[in-house]
Amino acid sequence: MLIVHVFVHVKPDCVEAFTAASLENARHSLQEPGVARFDVIQQTDDPTRFVLVEVYRDADAPARHKETAHYAQWRDAVVEMMAEPRSSVKYTEAKS
Repeated sequence: MLIVHVFVHVKPDCVEAFTAASLENARHSLQEPGVARFDVIQQTDDPTRFVLVEVYRDADAPARHKETAHYAQWRDAVVEMMAEPRSSVKYTEAKS
């Protein structure tokens, strides 16, 4: 499993549109065979900040995700909504 947290800071006047576009992207992403989970979460004390929690079944799944039409549509729709460039951190499952 590969877990990616994508940190997004959205312009205040774009929160509603960003949320709608991101939830639509998440719905489609969950239909991809390589995607185990795709959550859109919003910070409680600053509603302009979001984290996309993407859980992939294998290391190649993120690249396949970025080749989909729904990802391209989301990327192009939200680029001007961001207050700053998005960033991400990759994780793996902790194992004993």
